[in-house]
Amino acid sequence: MTYEFSIKTFDELTSVDLYHILKARSQVFVVEQNCVYQDMDDTDFDCLHLIAHQNQALAGYCRIIPPEFNKLKSNLSASVDGAGIKTAHPPTPMPAIGRVLVLAEQRGEGLARQMMIQAIACCRKKYGKKTPIILSAQTYLLSFYESLGFVPEGDTYLEENIEHVKMVLRVAKKTKVRKERAPSDSNTTTKVLSGLLFIMAALFILGLLYLMI
Repeated sequence: MTYEFSIKTFDELTSVDLYHILKARSQVFVVEQNCVYQDMDDTDFDCLHLIAHQNQALAGYCRIIPPEFNKLKSNLSASVDGAGIKTAHPPTPMPAIGRVLVLAEQRGEGLARQMMIQAIACCRKKYGKKTPIILSAQTYLLSFYESLGFVPEGDTYLEENIEHVKMVLRVAKKTKVRKERAPSDSNTTTKVLSGLLFIMAALFILGLLYLMI
């Protein structure tokens, strides 16, 4: 299936965009999951809204919360030095991806993965390639987010009576691979000179033998 993706600020959303987004969120998170909660929150005003369309109809959606407005913090806020001493650090500000949904008719076609790849790329471009990304995942989707590189942090917790776990996507440090040194020019030159000296020595000895005969 072919989908078209767009990313808009709240002010860039049309009234039609907003209607279909809120309708989809209500359909998935309230009706399907039988969960009565306040879906519309003030955070929407500061988010980037990623919409997946198929034939101009909304098929999937998620929102990206900028680091300065994200209240979801990473548990890994301490480091351990060589002596085994743990040092606490302030939580790293990071963007969050939330309200991830695919409508029932489009499920099983890989849209969720395509949408998450788009959201991750947007975070990397806007907030830096080395900035971690956090989300609150429903536990039944744990393996899906792990396949995208997210790592669970801490214990599970209830959010609107649904089991969740925090997950963070960090940037893996590049490991430098030592390349084997190719034979240097100096080594080659030394071998050539040694060969010439050997030939000259052999010729000198042959010359002495000729004079002695």
